[in-house]
Amino acid sequence: MGDATAAGAKRPSILPLFVAVLLIPAVLGSSSMIFNDGDVSWHIATGQWILDHHAIPHADPFSFTWAGKPWVPIEWLAELFYASAYRLAGYGGVAALVTATLMALHAAIYLNASRWIRAALVPVIAMDLAIIPTMLARPHLLTWPLLAWWCWLLMRAREQNRAPPLVAALLMTIWANLHGGFVFGLAIAAAFGLEALVSSPDKARALRQWLIFGAACAVAVFINANGLEGVFHPLRFTQLQMLPLIDEWKPSSPTHTPFFFGVLVLTLALIAWKQPRLHWVRWLLLVGLLGLALLQQRHQATFAIVAAMITPKGFARGPNAKSAIDPTLRWVAAAGAAFLVVLRAAMPLTPPHNGANPWKLIAAVPPELRSQPVLNDYSMGGPLILSGIRPYIDGRGDMYGDELVLGFSRMARGDSKEFDRAVKRWNIRWAILPNDATALIALLDRSGWRRIANDRVGVIYVREPSVSGNPRAPRGADGD
Repeated sequence: MGDATAAGAKRPSILPLFVAVLLIPAVLGSSSMIFNDGDVSWHIATGQWILDHHAIPHADPFSFTWAGKPWVPIEWLAELFYASAYRLAGYGGVAALVTATLMALHAAIYLNASRWIRAALVPVIAMDLAIIPTMLARPHLLTWPLLAWWCWLLMRAREQNRAPPLVAALLMTIWANLHGGFVFGLAIAAAFGLEALVSSPDKARALRQWLIFGAACAVAVFINANGLEGVFHPLRFTQLQMLPLIDEWKPSSPTHTPFFFGVLVLTLALIAWKQPRLHWVRWLLLVGLLGLALLQQRHQATFAIVAAMITPKGFARGPNAKSAIDPTLRWVAAAGAAFLVVLRAAMPLTPPHNGANPWKLIAAVPPELRSQPVLNDYSMGGPLILSGIRPYIDGRGDMYGDELVLGFSRMARGDSKEFDRAVKRWNIRWAILPNDATALIALLDRSGWRRIANDRVGVIYVREPSVSGNPRAPRGADGD
């Protein structure tokens, strides 16, 4: 990552700062890729429901399969932010919120790295290459700056041989209302507390200070809109059998996230070459987060951000510089960031027509069908909700539970018995599916359902009144 920036060394050029904190986030935040997930739509819809009702929904208000049953919306605050941005400026507003969030994240990474190494842009780029696959306008993205600045807060406290101020624990309250990833904030704080305990000459003082801070953090996460469920629900979710069906919960592989593995290999090679010096607890933290990232793809971003914050100090070869960025320059960068965010909000943006945003296909749904029970693909549930149509299923798999999600998975693989049970139980009248749902589309064709619309994204079927859910049995064979 380069040689250290020692005290009194030449200040870095203005260009890397602007590239890291302004240009890169502005480009990434304006990319249509941030909308390439159907969950974006139901998160916006949930925030709109909160704005309209001045309350948080603790029962499902959207689907027809789970209507009125319990729901724990642990991401309500993030959804409120997304819905507010959407109402203010449509998708351009959402992109502006994402852009501002990425600017805050990049500022933390770059400003911290610039204290230790000359090539402070390197960890920024390495992090971006690793997190791009999960760079979606969903609640987890809003917690990325919190994660980075949380690490900065803990590292600064260790440099000063003290625990962070107790007021800093309130960041965990914000985090717990944004996303279930707050558990990583607690784990990282515990790791730095352990480092303080084993490194401090006054262990009793270190233990006392960090225990008090840890207790304050633990109390802070219970200040949330869902009470005890808001704290324990993220842990219960990890026990569901359906998780292997969801891409982000699957093990990481070079096939799906090649850039992550490419950056990982280069970083490991750089570590072997430069042999950075870090406390063994920090190495242990990074190894643990890497293990989680390899176990489940969704944790790659957490590992990449924490690594980008922690590792630059290890590559330093001189004393800590007070700051490599002129304070005036920081204000100029802040003004530039505000200008770009406002500009982004003012510019119209339309997500690409795809399975995550099938707006043209949804527009083709006849009015008389929109209120009827529908069989929809998992990724299309969010757009249906945002369009005012109650879905069969959507991205809230933790709410629906294993029975419904696993049952849908069997239907998606062409299980005619599961399909027939669902049609009869819910009186399903129509279906909207992506073109790549070949097994289920073939099942609908064999069952005598009528195709009424299709485009390059998907198809719409309607069930004829005289047709049951079962496929027609081939002549001479027994039907199900």
